[in-house]
Amino acid sequence: MKLPSPGSLFKPLPLLVLAVLTVAAALFFYWQSDRRSPEERYRLAPVETGELTQTVSANGTLNPVTLVNVGTQVSGRVRTLHVDFNDHVQKDQILAELDDSLLSAQARQSEASLISARAALDLARANEQRMRTLFAQEYVSRQELDQAVQALKAAQAQLRLAQAQFDKDRANLGYAIIRSPVSGVVVDRQVDVGQTVAASFQTPTLFKIAQDLAKMQIDSAFAEADIGNIRVGQPVRFNVDAFPDRSFQGQVKQIRLNPTNTANVVTYNVVVSVDNPEQILLPGMTAYVNIAVARRENVLLVPNAALRYRPAEKSGDRKTAATGTPGGVLSGMSPRLGPPPSGTGQRNGDRRETSGSGGKGTVYVLRDGQVLPVTVSLGITDNRNTEVTGGELKAGDRVIVSENPAGASPASGSSLRMRAF
Repeated sequence: MKLPSPGSLFKPLPLLVLAVLTVAAALFFYWQSDRRSPEERYRLAPVETGELTQTVSANGTLNPVTLVNVGTQVSGRVRTLHVDFNDHVQKDQILAELDDSLLSAQARQSEASLISARAALDLARANEQRMRTLFAQEYVSRQELDQAVQALKAAQAQLRLAQAQFDKDRANLGYAIIRSPVSGVVVDRQVDVGQTVAASFQTPTLFKIAQDLAKMQIDSAFAEADIGNIRVGQPVRFNVDAFPDRSFQGQVKQIRLNPTNTANVVTYNVVVSVDNPEQILLPGMTAYVNIAVARRENVLLVPNAALRYRPAEKSGDRKTAATGTPGGVLSGMSPRLGPPPSGTGQRNGDRRETSGSGGKGTVYVLRDGQVLPVTVSLGITDNRNTEVTGGELKAGDRVIVSENPAGASPASGSSLRMRAF
């Protein structure tokens, strides 16, 4: 029997030594991380006093205040177009002309019928006078006189009928010329030369004319949770993608009472009036609307990240650190501190939400090197900071917003960078 060589017995030793060193290093780093000071373990933010404005937000669409759909009351082929997109037009200006061959022929036929009816009326009137004279001389009977009177009335009715038909056909002939009902700008043209339009069942739209682009409005959809804070006359700020570095102003003009229910989410149309003297805001632009509904000055502010923070639990507990329990982030606080319901505004994937006032929350404060939970009463929020209305929290306290991973430098955890939309 062949015995193994002494060298082959020691080949597994390097692997065993490597495993032991790995475990020892892991234990060392765990021990080191557990010995870090609180300033090194946590990201801290100071509690400060300042101003706070709560807003409600939604998306909307810019539209002209008055947008007139110009159609046609008669059918026909488009013969001539006199205007195009973006043309400025005056009231009663000719926009287009339809082929009027059939309409003109119909008007001439009605005119001929009118002339015939007038001639028949003259004859009936003469017969009636003649019969009256003969009846007075007892040459004709009463029945023949009555027939003459009836023929005169029928001729008069026929004349009125022919006159009405002539007026109708003449009006239809005039409708072959499409005129602008208002002064404004052509924002849409939906026909071309040679196209046939049919007005049999409903009036087709040929042009859309905005009466005044210097005065516009935003039609926005606000969630029912926010609509109670909105009032007519409130100032509005909004942005558009065409001018991302510029903010525009408006005013709440109307809160329409007709709700919209989409997938069990109720929204209300809030109309915002907008002055557009430069006419750089165009119809159809998406507007990101913000309405300030509450404002506080010189109040205690705590970062929302501190309200969401929960300390790491020991092993064996399934609840993890820094995110809180699954059921909610604040005790008694409005659940809208998380994602807002559908229907609220959204821009570039960033949901804009607000939290209602009232409720309580818990923050963790670093005092004398110890982490202490503090229960506070909460007011309004701007989605970055929340007003503190009560509790054992004062300006200058440092609250924990998250935990630093092992090995992170204290400087990286000493400041909090938060994105404001």
